This record gives sequence, C-alpha cells and structure tokens, in this order.
Amino acid sequence: MDTPRLNVLMVLADQHNADLLGCAGHPQARTPHLDAFAQNATRFTRAYCSNPICTPSRVGILSGQYCHNHGYYGLGGPQPQNLPSLFHHFKAHGYRTAAYGKLHLPNDPRNWIADAVDEFGDSYETVDGIHAQSEFLDGLERDGLRHLEDSWHNEDHYGSQRIPLDAMPSDLPYERTQERWCAQKAADFIGQAPDSPFFIQVALQKPHHPLFPQRQFWELYPEDLELPPTIDNPPYGRPKTFQSKWKQLRANGWEFSQPGESWRDGARRSWRGTLACISQVDDVFGRLLQSLEDLGVADNTIVIYGSDHGAYHTMFGIPEKAPGICSDAVCRVPMLWRVPGIEAKNARCDALVENIDYAPTLTDLCGIPPMDTADGESLKPLLTKERKAIHKVAATENVWSRAIVWDRWRLVHYTTQTGVANGCRGELYDLQSDPEETKNLFESPDYREIVSTGQQLLIDWMVETSRCVTTLCIPADGSDIAGRKHFRIAKDGRAPRALQPRERPELNFDYI
Repeated sequence: MDTPRLNVLMVLADQHNADLLGCAGHPQARTPHLDAFAQNATRFTRAYCSNPICTPSRVGILSGQYCHNHGYYGLGGPQPQNLPSLFHHFKAHGYRTAAYGKLHLPNDPRNWIADAVDEFGDSYETVDGIHAQSEFLDGLERDGLRHLEDSWHNEDHYGSQRIPLDAMPSDLPYERTQERWCAQKAADFIGQAPDSPFFIQVALQKPHHPLFPQRQFWELYPEDLELPPTIDNPPYGRPKTFQSKWKQLRANGWEFSQPGESWRDGARRSWRGTLACISQVDDVFGRLLQSLEDLGVADNTIVIYGSDHGAYHTMFGIPEKAPGICSDAVCRVPMLWRVPGIEAKNARCDALVENIDYAPTLTDLCGIPPMDTADGESLKPLLTKERKAIHKVAATENVWSRAIVWDRWRLVHYTTQTGVANGCRGELYDLQSDPEETKNLFESPDYREIVSTGQQLLIDWMVETSRCVTTLCIPADGSDIAGRKHFRIAKDGRAPRALQPRERPELNFDYI
C-alpha cells in the first residue's frame, strides 16, 4: 500500500512579535494551544522575516525569494507575471490548494495566486482585487453584522480612525469573526476530499491593528496589566524619525482615551488588546488542530505556525511596527513546525532561519521537485538534527534599510541619504547582552571591527543571493542544438537556482 502524501496547513498570524508566546517564556501571554503544540513541534527561536511589511514578506514566503529578487517592497502592487508560488507549485504536483483570510498579496489587476488555488478565500477582496468585497464580508452584510466587523477598516462602530492604535473589545459574535470564518472554511475544504493531499494557508488578521479582540479574551487580562519594561525607554541612538514618532505619540494621546487618563493608561489598554488578540489567535489555532483530528488527517499533515513580521506593540513606546522597522522586535517572527515522521518533543532550534525557507522546506518534506526559483534553504536538516546551521546570516530588507543578524550581533544599515540625514548612520546591538536593543553600539570606537564585519557580511549576502539571468560560465548548462545555443531559464525569467553563481563557484572564480 502506498504511503499517503503529506498535507500542509500553514497558519500565518499578522504582526505577531516572536516573544509574545507562553512557550517562548513570556510571563503574560496566554497561548495554551500554541504551547501544547510546541511540545510536539520544533520551535525556531531565531526566525526572521525577509521584509517587515505584509505584502513583500508574504511574497517572500510563497515564492521563497528575497525582496531584491522578487522586487516587492510595498503593499499590494501589480500581479507578478512569471513568479511561481508554493500554490502554483503544489497544484502542479497534484495537491488541492486553498487560501483563506488576509492574504495581502499583489492584486492588480488580479490576485497573484487566484488561478493557483482551487478555493480563493481572501476575506477582504475578490480575485480581481476589488477591496471590501468577499464571501466573508457578504455574509456579514446579509446577516446585518457588517457594521460590527472588527478586523479591518471599520469607521462605523469602533471610532473614526480607519485603523486605530488603541484597543477595545469587539461586539461581533465570535463565530462570525474573520478568524473563525477562516478556520471553518479550511475544515470544510479538507472535508470535501480528506483522502486527497492538500496545501492550505490560513492567514489571520490578528494581532495586527485594529486591536478588537472578543471580550472573553479581553477579560483574560486585568485592567492594571503590567506594561512592557521598555515602555518608557528614551529613543537614544535611534534615527530621528523614531525619536520624533516617540515624542508625537505621547503628545497626541490615544483614540479611546477618557478625561483624566494618562498616556500610560492608553498604552496599557493597547497592550491588553495585543495580548488578547494573540490569545484569540491561539484559540483559533487550537480549533484548526482539532479539525485535523476530527477529519482524521492530523497524523499526515505538516502544520506550521508563523507570522509575516513582528511589531513593537507598545514596547519602546511604539504601538505598531514603524518607525524603526528593521528592529529585532519587528523582524524576528514566531516559527513552529510539526512534521509527521520527525520526532520533536518540545524541540528548540536556535539556528538562524528565514521565512523564505518555507518553500524549499515544504517541497523537500513532501517529496516533490524543488522550486528552481527559490532562494531559501530547506529546514529539514535542522528539523532532523542532521545539521546545526544552514545560514551564515539572517537578513531583512526594507526599501531604505537593510538589517543583518549573525552570531550575537545585529546590524542595521542606512543609506547616506536616509541615515546621515536622519542623524543615525547605522545601528549595532549585542543581542546576547542586550536582547531588547536598548544600546546602539554603532558609533562606539570599541565596536568598529564588529561594524566592519557586519557591513562585509551584508555586502556578501547581497552579492551571493542576487539572481541573474546568465552567469559568466555559460557552457556548463547550454546545449548546442542545430548550431544554436540554448540556455535554461526558470519560470521567473532568470537562470534556475542550479546555475546561479553561488551554486557554481568553481566555474566563476576565474572571473573575479
């Protein structure tokens, strides 16, 4: 009897700071389902997003490519014409595919993955990129609940701000929330053909703003909740944009403040909303796991929990992810993998990994051909403990900045135009002695050598990971057919990974 193919359930929260999990040691976050899941999974403690903004990070996860190769750095954008995704790839190899929730992908004039999934379940737009229309929103409209919708731009019921930074309990029935809708749609899709292999992404809105959790999760946390210890840290050593925002937030106050409230009262409410939203995501994740059990597919399904990027969530006095978008609080993400056949009893892996490693890992684990357009590395050697490291560095890109982590160090690079003008040429932190990045060592004479090392590693990474169409030593893969040279080109219009310079150093070093 043939062994059934592994299924894949990828759950992505939006803007979940890696530290805000009970299994990560956070003293306040209540995440019982994720904590129980971690006891039989591998938790990667040093996982980094390729970009600290939703769309480019999600393109990186699904394509396996760094931003400087796929080219997306902002929200939305034109539909990629030749960029493969995990959905395209798994569908081509016999998998049923589906995606639900806040997919937040390039969508002009049509969503990138619309034709690569058997069921397109974006909760905020149609396949043709029409915003504020979806099966999810139509259901709320039909039942007279649209005005209570709590996960995105609702200016009718929860204040005048499109996406407030403050927090309050939601008035939408729990079973009608975006998160519960996603979980039910995923379960229904699996149930249609439980014996056929599936690849599903469930993209949850929370804990991204707006912070409108269900009251049952809001009540898990007391009104006098202790604030993060860095709440009042002065923004010394940060760029001027960070310092200005820090001061502005304290001057402007909070959207739902009452007379006589202090800034810290609003910050505590926002912090409470963040933790409550995470607890709500945890509950939905538990429901998804139970659905796998009920449908009899749990023992044959790879389950991943992760996030597109992190955020400050009032740490350092900043409620969202910007400014200071290349900080560890924003770039490091939760990542937990449970893989059938790989024993992992409360396993913890401290190796550097990246969100773009999803694609090569999943093809490797599922036994289907690799994506020859992917930049990432398979995590399988780490999951099976065959290797201790797969990356020299972990990198995060933004349009005007780059961040790199290696050993105990973290370097943020700013261009001359943005950095010097901002009064901050760069940032360097010792993550071992200063994990919360409170002391910028970049300008210290004692750390010039470390800064130089980081800058060299960053340049090396940019050079080694940039995808080219042709490389200098062409004959290695060309074939002469009827007197005409043919070159292998991948679906994205560049040479496949096997022909990239980093895979063929012995053929390229003569040209240095």
